[in-house]
Amino acid sequence: MNVDKNSAVTLWGIHGGRMGDADGIFLRKGKVALSWENMGDLGILKPDRATFREHLEKTYPNQKPGYYPMATGQVFRFVHEMKEGDLIIYPSRMDKRVHIGEIVGPYQYVERDAEGYPHRRPVKWLKDFPRTNFTQGALYEIGSAMTFFQVKNYADEFLLTLAGQKPESAPEEDETVTYVAEDIEQNTRDFVLKNLSQELKGHALSHFVAHLLGTMGYKTRVSPPGPDGGIDIVAHKDDLGFVPPVIKVQVKSAESNIGDPVVSQLIGKLQPGEYGMLVTLGSFTSQARNTASNKANLRLIDGDDLVKLVLQYYEQFDSKYKGMIPLKHVYVPESLEGAD
Repeated sequence: MNVDKNSAVTLWGIHGGRMGDADGIFLRKGKVALSWENMGDLGILKPDRATFREHLEKTYPNQKPGYYPMATGQVFRFVHEMKEGDLIIYPSRMDKRVHIGEIVGPYQYVERDAEGYPHRRPVKWLKDFPRTNFTQGALYEIGSAMTFFQVKNYADEFLLTLAGQKPESAPEEDETVTYVAEDIEQNTRDFVLKNLSQELKGHALSHFVAHLLGTMGYKTRVSPPGPDGGIDIVAHKDDLGFVPPVIKVQVKSAESNIGDPVVSQLIGKLQPGEYGMLVTLGSFTSQARNTASNKANLRLIDGDDLVKLVLQYYEQFDSKYKGMIPLKHVYVPESLEGAD
């Protein structure tokens, strides 16, 4: 196949299962395939998304609402939008190489498929490359969380590589590294904040903050639910609470902006020598921050600050909170631009 990066060829990406269990179907049998095995023959359905979604909802009725548009798009595009002559990219988990092939036939359904991937399209594999041939951004795009997806942002890079060419500009440092790392970090922050918001409504967040302070070496007392005079947690360094400093903590589980009146109220609860901390899943108004900036014994912790502390002390969390916010330690690339 002669490949022109300026041609109208469409590039797709596909994964072979979380553990690469479809690798044999892909590479040895020359098929790309999807699971969704309970849906039966998709080729007999009316070729429109509404029909596909209705069938998906009947087949898998207990999924979260966001699952259906995502899954519908994948199976419908696999059956009807991917055409013969399109290219498909498969990053294999087994041999750690990026395989590029051409779709050479229509949708096929394998009835009673023992391998669990009954929805298939024949493919002619053209070339495969080590992952190091591609920029980090290109690898990130084909590492999509979806099983089947269209490759758009780095399509030219894959086409040029397939044609035996290199991108016109090859900077000494892969400029996509910074964007990839920032995207991963932002997604992680969003995930942590979303789980805290969903799982720890109201007073439950106070117990979480107290646990976080405990990982920092503080002893804490959490006020019971109900009127607390604006103080949810009292933290100190010794078991009896006699050794200063004493930290009075107010916790807000709402994701709205906290204004100056709440900050001023906390300041009024502090005795000489005491410290105050206001924690929120949301953020603070500029007036609130201005008030706090003039108080050396006051600290404001917004949602982003809280996530940073969670990530810093996560390994010391107990199993309850690790289960609520499941994370694992990974390394992400760091740009050298601006580094000391």
